[in-house]
Amino acid sequence: MSHAEQLNLTLQVWRQDGPDAAGTFETYEANGIPVDASFLEMLDIVNERLIEANRIPIEFPHDCREGICGTCGVMINGRAHGKEKGTATCQLHMRKFSDGDTIVVEPWRARAFPVVRDLVVDRSALDRIIEAGGYMSSATGNAPDANEILIPKEAADSAMDAAACIGCGACVAACPNSAGQLFTSAKLWHLNSLPQGQPERFKRTEAMVETMEQFFGSCTNHGECSEACPKEISLDFIAYMNRDYVKSKRVNRKLAGQKK
Repeated sequence: MSHAEQLNLTLQVWRQDGPDAAGTFETYEANGIPVDASFLEMLDIVNERLIEANRIPIEFPHDCREGICGTCGVMINGRAHGKEKGTATCQLHMRKFSDGDTIVVEPWRARAFPVVRDLVVDRSALDRIIEAGGYMSSATGNAPDANEILIPKEAADSAMDAAACIGCGACVAACPNSAGQLFTSAKLWHLNSLPQGQPERFKRTEAMVETMEQFFGSCTNHGECSEACPKEISLDFIAYMNRDYVKSKRVNRKLAGQKK
């Protein structure tokens, strides 16, 4: 590999031993990094060198490394997942950087995402939202015919657009209020837009939105969430969620009254 195909970089990486420890930036020289390496592969190379030097490697979140699982995610030079729009951290390649660059790497910064260690944060607050209603109930028995429930193409397309959310939490990290509306609205709409999701639509909406509000800040329409999202989830879903939430308060109160 020629010198032109390698980068010499300086990394300023956030190191923190645990949730209650005081963190700090540490500087590492990352020399001879292949331009075709992904950002996570670059961190692998740095960690291999740290281990060889009997130093503690950098903890960072990752799993599939294909932009699917949503596990990866760090702030790169102050931007969630880095400067490339529509790109998860694991899909960001080092050819997007220049030789001699200094790269600042931090964990997600949000109250709902406490640091576990170094660049790893606890994103279980997102799981609490899903547990509150991010599913559809179905009767047990034989599986229904695939075409038993007809779904309009517009509804199917809209549901698929919302279901593209990988739950990485970049929307929360990018938002100045650490709001969780984009994530919650995407998870709601991919169920609420389908015929199968209608029986529990308003119960689901109320439960998920009010669980979200326990952990995250309020949306003030900055739009940073959609800009940082690696799947470019639309802000429209937040509007759909807000509409359904208002309806859910009326519908659920009415149903509660009927049960008395």
